Amino acid sequence: MTFFKKFLKIALLSFVLIVIIISVLFGHRDISLDKLKAKYAPSPSEFIQVDGMNVHFRDEGNSTDSLPIVLIHGTSSSLHTFEGWAINLKKNHRVVRMDIPGFGLTGPFPRRNYAIENYVEFIKHFLDARGIKQCVLAGNSLGGNIAWRFAVKYPKMVNKLVLIDASGYSLESKDVPIAFKIAKMPILNKILTFITPRFMVKASIENVYVDKSKITDALIDRYFELTLRKGNRQALVDRMKVKINSDVISEIKNIKHPTLVLWGAQDYLIPTKSAYRFHKNLPNDTLVILKDVGHVPMEEKPQESLAAFMDFLSKE
Repeated sequence: MTFFKKFLKIALLSFVLIVIIISVLFGHRDISLDKLKAKYAPSPSEFIQVDGMNVHFRDEGNSTDSLPIVLIHGTSSSLHTFEGWAINLKKNHRVVRMDIPGFGLTGPFPRRNYAIENYVEFIKHFLDARGIKQCVLAGNSLGGNIAWRFAVKYPKMVNKLVLIDASGYSLESKDVPIAFKIAKMPILNKILTFITPRFMVKASIENVYVDKSKITDALIDRYFELTLRKGNRQALVDRMKVKINSDVISEIKNIKHPTLVLWGAQDYLIPTKSAYRFHKNLPNDTLVILKDVGHVPMEEKPQESLAAFMDFLSKE
């Protein structure tokens, strides 16, 4: 018994020591919002109060465009993921994108409610605040889930719908970013809120890209540093706790808007099986599967994915 107590004591001390060492090596404090704004929110970035949050957004291009293009990013991302699209789209269109709550510079929901329903209401209030009555609505991953759920609840506010590797159906992931895995693990997810190694962020990005040569230091820095915005690490943990509401999936077949289902063929987080399910259940969709692309086509291959979007947009 005495030996067992000594063993437990040594094991506990060893664990504490390991935690201390990891904290020293990989623990990171939040980066101040002012510092992040200086780097990631130059003009044309703006901020607007919506639902008690100071929301980071960009509203660019043709201000007289009566049908703006609204772009919604996914989990742990930011409005910057659509930069390759926005540069080209804003030449002729009004392009609006924002950091959704819990990510980017916007920061967490005040009440830490990351249910899709809450995101849908946020998008409604944001569009109202920007005077947008109808739009072409596009979303990637979590953003795609928010987009189709928005189209279900507010159909008159959507002219066309674009689902880019969108979530919604039950996940049958072949591979999941390590940060997402840890965010779902009890105890370890609490450690994630203050120990966030840069190499873990890099590994998570590599998980959703096919062409690793496109993963630059600047790209890793952006994801990593925006993760260190106050509240974002806890937001990821809170978001991962939200259960999928399978009841609403039956609503997909009721979406009548022309819809582009755009997918990366090598998406292992949300494999193409979901793309084909959307294709089967949406009555007015166009399905495009891009070869040699992962989970974020608009970021990994902006020109190819944008070409598919523009072709869809040009159709009546």
